[in-house]
Amino acid sequence: MNKSQIDLSVTIAGVRFRNPVIAASGTFGYGREYAGIIDVSALGGICTKGLTLNPRTGNAGLRLHETPAGLMNSIGLENPGIAAFLEKELPNLRALGPMVIANLSGSTVEEYAEGAVLLNTSSVDMIELNISCPNVKAGGMTFGLDPEAASSVVRPVRKAAPNKPLMVKLSPNAPDLAAVARACVDAGADALSLVNTFKALALDINARKPVFDNISAGLSGPAIKPIALRMVWELYDTVKVPIVGMGGISNTKDALEFLMAGAMAIEVGSATFAHPPAMIEIINGIAGYMESRKFSRLEEISIRGNRAW
Repeated sequence: MNKSQIDLSVTIAGVRFRNPVIAASGTFGYGREYAGIIDVSALGGICTKGLTLNPRTGNAGLRLHETPAGLMNSIGLENPGIAAFLEKELPNLRALGPMVIANLSGSTVEEYAEGAVLLNTSSVDMIELNISCPNVKAGGMTFGLDPEAASSVVRPVRKAAPNKPLMVKLSPNAPDLAAVARACVDAGADALSLVNTFKALALDINARKPVFDNISAGLSGPAIKPIALRMVWELYDTVKVPIVGMGGISNTKDALEFLMAGAMAIEVGSATFAHPPAMIEIINGIAGYMESRKFSRLEEISIRGNRAW
């Protein structure tokens, strides 16, 4: 067995990725930002920054804060809006080579659905629906915390974008993540990605106040990896759709653990900030592991069985 005989490709909801390593939303811009640093064409896919129907300026105040084992962020979905993305960013993103996943966000069901209509006729390969957003019509409750609320946004987005595979990105902050996952699948999700960031808090002991204007922020990075891995393992037994795992993946070992736990692919986020070549090293590392084990196909890494393939 040599690397030329190893097939790293994976097909998720009809979309074929050359390998299972995807740049996570919000950490890779629109690809061009890293084009002079790494070989972007080597990636399996790129997930865009969170896109909303209308442009957003994002949150005021500090937006990033390092922790001993991770990164907290309160970006606030700064983006140019879907129409501007399709006109100005998508052509360049497509030219880079990897599969393109549009991360769709919103504040109301109507906003999500209108955004999905625009993406449905575009050249993106897949939609990743971010349900970790506050529903302004429900007093700010996050869509992804409740099965009924999750279903209320997944169903109309599925109807609005019948031409695009739909992957729903789950929040780890849901009291019953399994129930939310089942509701999303029942409402039409073709795949699930998990986990999004954990709700966290940092205090400035000198100013004697929270670091972020919004008080809490999202925690990512190595600190959350064992919890995210456990959630992927548990949801593998809960749903029968493909799972894309993420949460603190920093190196080949981390990626292999998620693939063993039942994820068909992985997304890498915060690690790219700390070490830009991380994803390329992970791709090569997965191939090296498969070569050492005489595995020819990616699904042989899983220890959960091949039912999702």
